[in-house]
Amino acid sequence: MAVFFLPLVLTGLAPRPFKNAVFKSPARFSWSHLSPFNLKNRTIGLSTALQPNGKAYFTLEGHKFMIVGGSVHYFRVPREYWKDRLLKLQACGFNTVTTYIPWNLHEQERGKFDFSEMLDLEAYVSLAASLGLWVILRPGPYICAEIDLGGLPSWLLRDPESKLRTTSKDFVQAVDEYFDHLIPRILPLQYLHGGPVIAVQIENEYGSFYMDPMYMDYIKEALLKRGIVEFLLTSDNGKEIEFGSVKGALATLNTQSFVKDYFIKLHRMQNDKPIMIMEYWTGWYDTWGSPHNTKSANEIQRTVSKFIKYGFSFNLYMFHGGTNFGFMNGAKQDPYHLGVVTSYDYDAVLSEAGDYTEKYFKLRKLFASASGDPQPPLPLTTPKTVYPFVGPSFFLPLFDILSYLDKPVTLYTPVTMENLPINNDSGQAFGLVLYETSICSGGRLLASVHDAAQVFLNNVSIGVLDANTAALNIPKIQGCQLLRILVENQGRINFSWKIQSERKGLNEFVSINYILLRNFTIYSLDMKRSFLKRLLLRNWKLAPPHYRGPAFYWGILKVGSSPKDTFLDLRNWNYGFVFINGRNLGRYHNTGPQRTLYVPGPWLHPDNNDVIVFEKIKKGFYIQTTNKPQLQKCCKENS
Repeated sequence: MAVFFLPLVLTGLAPRPFKNAVFKSPARFSWSHLSPFNLKNRTIGLSTALQPNGKAYFTLEGHKFMIVGGSVHYFRVPREYWKDRLLKLQACGFNTVTTYIPWNLHEQERGKFDFSEMLDLEAYVSLAASLGLWVILRPGPYICAEIDLGGLPSWLLRDPESKLRTTSKDFVQAVDEYFDHLIPRILPLQYLHGGPVIAVQIENEYGSFYMDPMYMDYIKEALLKRGIVEFLLTSDNGKEIEFGSVKGALATLNTQSFVKDYFIKLHRMQNDKPIMIMEYWTGWYDTWGSPHNTKSANEIQRTVSKFIKYGFSFNLYMFHGGTNFGFMNGAKQDPYHLGVVTSYDYDAVLSEAGDYTEKYFKLRKLFASASGDPQPPLPLTTPKTVYPFVGPSFFLPLFDILSYLDKPVTLYTPVTMENLPINNDSGQAFGLVLYETSICSGGRLLASVHDAAQVFLNNVSIGVLDANTAALNIPKIQGCQLLRILVENQGRINFSWKIQSERKGLNEFVSINYILLRNFTIYSLDMKRSFLKRLLLRNWKLAPPHYRGPAFYWGILKVGSSPKDTFLDLRNWNYGFVFINGRNLGRYHNTGPQRTLYVPGPWLHPDNNDVIVFEKIKKGFYIQTTNKPQLQKCCKENS
């Protein structure tokens, strides 16, 4: 099918107001805007049509239109850099931005919604509109996205009978309540109402899950009856695409390469519809202890050239990956639990810190050649710098700060973090949990731990438990002593049916010599910003040079009068998290491949910045900064 491109500025189009912004016509690969199209008595934004030769294509206001999209997740990018990343998307030659909507971040506690700061979905879409970009939203409820539990909130796991991603009564009730809050935010963003949203995806990759043949119809109707009127999509990999599709929505493909058989299969499923690749993977995510994944720029260029040649609409996943700040990272079971690293660089078209790559320039050249239009100038690169090293001179051992925490829970038997009676009975979503009980004899400790635990007698470490190690020998003791089990959620699995069993912490079956332990005191260590602020007000001690065990370390990063982006190099530390001015930058781990943590310049204050490291194993000496990320190499094992 021949591909035609219209000029950057399209004629005969009245500007459309959107939240006091003027929607600009998209650049690159736009044929023009939409001709309203009626389907089952509803007007939708994006339409399809057939050429005389029978080939289908999208139309937008009566003209041919190719979706040239790139994924940029607002929740993985500092809000201050949204505009920079979107301008770079547009300057490369894209006309559409796609994003998931993470339920677990927006409703961490049931009934309590957060759409502020980096989670301000409406502001993000408004910004895209003001720049002249179309938007495709992917609201789930399940999104995968390599984030914790695939974007489903952890409180769904409180009920052992509820079945995720099915028409189970409890699950769809929770979905309905979430959509009752979310969808009204989306409605004015739709094209029909003057916004840039031209399509909405139903769920995500359900063909790989497929536990309930009625589920996708339920989610589709849940969107329609709340007022979604734009084009509906599903997306699946080529092997299971028919299982995830639903009548009334365009089936689209997720793929890592140009697999001819997948396109033939998709065409046979819906031969009167255009072909669209919802996810063409520009790279892949990394997990701790595994090699860094890369994909060649030449391969990306060749595959995208084929999409253009055949007239396929496409979306690159990811154009810009960003960062798994805090504890949002997911995990996979392969065959053991492997947490996704903090960086979501993905070897994408734009790097984690927003820098241009070889892939970017090859695609920009390709799109310019295909369209024949003059390209907008390249936005400036975001400056990076090196600051003086940080020497965390002060520390607080974990067990010294328990009195600073919220009141602990006392229970006869331990429960997982999701089932703790806290946070308005939503349990605990992220972080660590400390379980304490008194024991009066040694022996063989048995516990099912998810994902990793450090075990202590009073303050003395006696070993570790994890998904692969369920038993530990406790030495003989005199009298009764305090058994402490510190368990970390290292990321819930984000893909496959195993998400149903992703409860973290300890269950009730903790025993010594097969005698169940009772009477637990349980501390929630979710590491929220409010806790970090309280921690800074405490009396910190001078840190010894070689302290072992979980502890907080405090130092000052001096940046001068004009803060810029940088990276923290934690090569002489072992495993933990870093907070800067109360913001959780994410995990570091000496198993690699990631060796540096990205620090956005807008998160730094002029002059002095508080850096708090929670190190689980052994104190490092100092923290260096660097102006380049290190994602390639693995390093030593935990010591």
